[in-house]
Parts: sequence; structure tokens; C-alpha cells
Amino acid sequence: MKWSDLEDIAEALMEAHPGVDPLEVRFTDLLRWIGELPEFDDDLHSSNEKKLEAVQMAWYELSQEG
Repeated sequence: MKWSDLEDIAEALMEAHPGVDPLEVRFTDLLRWIGELPEFDDDLHSSNEKKLEAVQMAWYELSQEG
């Protein structure tokens, strides 16, 4: 997974952290959790607030669907 795979990252986070409200997750924790995903193989240090916010919102939208 790369940073551009927002939906895939969001799905993996939802599976790895069930019941977590994505809007309550601090960006420092979100970054760590993304880095812990076995499928994530992009440069973690190329993250920025915009990327983390996009992942957070994709996760939030997925959580609202279920």
C-alpha cells in the first residue's frame, strides 16, 4: 500500500482497530498505526498533515457506512 491508496489504508485501519472513532485518533498515533500495517510499504516519513487527514476522513467515511 502507498499513501495514494487511501481506501485500502482506511480499510486496514478499521480492521486493525475495530470500534475506534477515527476522528478521535491523534495524528501521531495514526501515523504509527499506518506504519504498523504489514501491507504499507511507502515512505512513512513522507507523511504530512494533508495525507493523514485524508486517511482519517476515508476511515471515518467507511466507518459510517457500516
